[in-house]
Amino acid sequence: MAAGYGELLRTRYTVRLLAGTLIGRLPNATASLAIVLFVRAEGGSYALAGALSAVYGVGNAIGQPLLGRAVDHLGQPRVMLPSAVLSALGMALFAVVGTDLPPVAYAAVLVAGFFTPPLEGGLRALWPDVLKRDDRIHAAYALDAVAQEVMYAVGPLLVTLLVAAWSEAAALLVLNVIGVAGAFCVVSSPPSRQWRSAPREAHWLGALRSPGLLVLISAFFFVGIAMGAIAVASVAYADQHGGGMVSSYLLSALSAGALVGGVVYGARQWAGAPEPRLRLLVAALALGYVPLALVPGVPAMTALAFLSGICLAPALACAFVVVDRHAPSGTVTEAFSWLVTMFVVGASVGTGAAGPVIEAGDVAAGFAVPGAAGAVALLVLVGARRFLAPVSRRGSRPVAGDLPTENDRNGAVEPGFSGSRQA
Repeated sequence: MAAGYGELLRTRYTVRLLAGTLIGRLPNATASLAIVLFVRAEGGSYALAGALSAVYGVGNAIGQPLLGRAVDHLGQPRVMLPSAVLSALGMALFAVVGTDLPPVAYAAVLVAGFFTPPLEGGLRALWPDVLKRDDRIHAAYALDAVAQEVMYAVGPLLVTLLVAAWSEAAALLVLNVIGVAGAFCVVSSPPSRQWRSAPREAHWLGALRSPGLLVLISAFFFVGIAMGAIAVASVAYADQHGGGMVSSYLLSALSAGALVGGVVYGARQWAGAPEPRLRLLVAALALGYVPLALVPGVPAMTALAFLSGICLAPALACAFVVVDRHAPSGTVTEAFSWLVTMFVVGASVGTGAAGPVIEAGDVAAGFAVPGAAGAVALLVLVGARRFLAPVSRRGSRPVAGDLPTENDRNGAVEPGFSGSRQA
């Protein structure tokens, strides 16, 4: 396992691109917490803090696929670096103005959210040209999913440290300066500068004209609901079991499970098409959420949270591969951005839905929401499986370990075709 990942990380530009993307995404990963802390420090209410965070999230959800489409048209440097600077300037304006002028504050966080650069989709579009070998691409998607868990675990800690060392406003400014530096690290690299999208058919729906992609992002909307609901239910559980760090234990355990599952998943070669495998992974993910509704004591609940996270990163990594196969030619960055957007929107819906469920029932009912959402995600994939049938090539390249299809054996598909090409 270590040798496989070592070979991947020794490939030229891999570490730079992965690290730059993670650093560039820190402002987005920490925005909700940083905004809430800043508003409270300014004397604003939790309602105002929540509203501003929601506006940031809405801007982000709208901006990601639109910027992803722009990247596919214009290339990465022309879109990602200017958008990173505009996003940082929006958050800087918010930090300077504060909450004294609410219309300006809302406009500033909307700009910051909307212009968040689509670094996730951009990185996944680069992997085929950088890694070239399909087994490495497969491992890179898994490592990408694992790295997200690390970022979301480290990000809140970094915010806390910056607030303790300076102030809430300084935390906003520093994080966004770091984000611009990360984006510059990515777009100044030769792979990013040389990358060009494959030829594309002009269509107003862009990536969304793919039925398979629509099925996939619909399913992961419900996976996002499960994740959002778990976050709220964990806080309610902590209130009943001593408060303090209990909710952090549960969420950290879930992330640790995802990290372990992702590392193991990415280290092995998988035979067969990824579409059926994705259904199995989502089924296992949904099944893992069900025991959380038992709400046992803290040690057992922490163990259940760990187990519930094991299939999360593998499911995401497999979904990345499926997106790469089903995205129409020339839309791969936009397609990845849609997956991210729907997952984040789902998490927001799950966060909003879990609270009323807990208030109407109890904590167990709150933890039943993830199981139900996971089941719906599986139903979407199973019920619409004819639209997400295995394909050998579409907008991208073959998947590591895939068995050749009949078309491949007959030579109907051009070997080595890639959805992105280097200039």
